[in-house]
Amino acid sequence: MKKLFSAVLLIMVAMSFSSCSYNGIVQMDEDTKAKWGTVQSQYQRRADLIPNLVATVKGVANFEKGTLTAVTEARAKATSVQIDPSKLTPENVQKYQQAQGELSTALGRLLSVTEAYPTLRANDNFTALQGQLEGTENRISVARMDFNNSVQAYNSKIRSFPANLTAKMFGFQPKGYFQAEANAQSAPKVQF
Repeated sequence: MKKLFSAVLLIMVAMSFSSCSYNGIVQMDEDTKAKWGTVQSQYQRRADLIPNLVATVKGVANFEKGTLTAVTEARAKATSVQIDPSKLTPENVQKYQQAQGELSTALGRLLSVTEAYPTLRANDNFTALQGQLEGTENRISVARMDFNNSVQAYNSKIRSFPANLTAKMFGFQPKGYFQAEANAQSAPKVQF
């Protein structure tokens, strides 16, 4: 009888640890999904600004068509990559980040080439769109940082004892981080 009581007590203690860990993991998982939604929302905001920016540039200057085409194609590719928040694996986050990085590169080329067009830089619509784009890039940076902080807390939780037992039991998997772009390691060259 004493062994049975000890076994039942041990199971109850293990279940209480497990239920506390489970609820905490679920809350962290949902927080990560919400932060991912914010990241996607900010990238969508940027994608929504791009057609207006391209139209403004086309209307003001006889602009290099290759640059505009590259921006339009990169936008199409970036908006086609969608990730289900329940599948935020490191590989999926990397695919999303790569598509967004290509768009960032194309936008950077567009904005650097516009420097050669003083009438474009003086256009109020272009200036307003450029300001909105800069603000959106800042929002993206903040959203990515918040997402990474949430992923860090979640990944730490599912790897810590006793929560790691619960995580394995219920199939919680580590989530992927946003990482610095490959070209972020070198400073841009500025020429006058």
